[in-house]
Amino acid sequence: MIRSPNASVTLTLGCAQTLAWASSYYLPAILAVPIADEMGLSSNWVFGAFSAALLLVAVLGPSVGRVIDRQGGRGVLMASNGVIALGLLALALSQGAVSLILAWLVIGVGMALGLYDAAFATLSRLLGKQARASITGVTLVAGFASTLGWPITALIESEWGWRAACASWALAHIVLGIPLNARLPRAAAKLVFDDVSSNTPSPERPRLTMLLLAYVFAAGWFVSTAMAAHLPRLLQESGASLSVAIAAAALVGPAQVAARMGEYILLRRFHPLVAGRLATTLHPLGAALLTIAGMPAAGFALLHGAGNGMMTIASGTLPLALFGPSGFGRRQGLIMMPARALQAVAPLLFGLLIDQSGANALWLTALLMLAATLVLLSIRAPRV
Repeated sequence: MIRSPNASVTLTLGCAQTLAWASSYYLPAILAVPIADEMGLSSNWVFGAFSAALLLVAVLGPSVGRVIDRQGGRGVLMASNGVIALGLLALALSQGAVSLILAWLVIGVGMALGLYDAAFATLSRLLGKQARASITGVTLVAGFASTLGWPITALIESEWGWRAACASWALAHIVLGIPLNARLPRAAAKLVFDDVSSNTPSPERPRLTMLLLAYVFAAGWFVSTAMAAHLPRLLQESGASLSVAIAAAALVGPAQVAARMGEYILLRRFHPLVAGRLATTLHPLGAALLTIAGMPAAGFALLHGAGNGMMTIASGTLPLALFGPSGFGRRQGLIMMPARALQAVAPLLFGLLIDQSGANALWLTALLMLAATLVLLSIRAPRV
């Protein structure tokens, strides 16, 4: 287990991240259709507004990271709760396409201030090089965001409507989110002081390494978002029945959590490059076994979920290990900009590809991740 006092920070931030993800990123999956139906719009309007919010996250990422580098993340994360709450209230009161889009743009600002990138930058600012274990711990806890968030959202929507669901999540940010993030230490009160951590040698060509990592995470987030939006349909195209496809897709979440636990227990003694390389191979391996060897749909879902779970950790631990904690937030924002942008358009682009190619669309995602593996193999850990 992660030792105190870092354990308290990890658990606190993990709970806050669970709330943040459940009430923003995972909201459209449940509420897009009822929102669109009441407003007399296509659900594409809701997903389009959501995509605009994700693009805003990409644009604001480096600036948010720079603020956390200078001041620490406690205040930024608390502000994210207030901004997301404001956006959710605006969404609950929206009456048409314009107000819907504006509400999601406000939520997008809150997401930029409060999701994983900001959380990882906060941990790096507090814990330095030792943030790796806490980054893994936070993703373990927040890995249940959809598991908890979707049923809660669906229950409130079915009983009182989608507007009540948005308002309830807004209230949760005020009552739970702000107090949780307020428990985080201020940046001046570092939990770990490690002279070596502040002097981590950078790779010989840091700009090239940043570009290579940007590709790896862009490929990873494109594949992750595409699978999240279309996995049941993709599995049906490969020959699975609807019930089998849905049951198999439900295994992605548990596989993510199990892989993150395995990363912490088995791979924490190795450089994060090892875990990153393993993570990027699992999706192509599953795709090959599914399409060529006829592996059951559940097997592919487990391999994809495991790789995706480890990639989430790698997005925080790899930049930290390669460049050190100094300037982590801004650097993280720059590296993740292409990933956040592709994340916004992945559902639309991959859906069009499935329309054209059916299950063969899986070869695109497999090749993207295989190329990411080769990129990570070309990166060498800096010498200490």
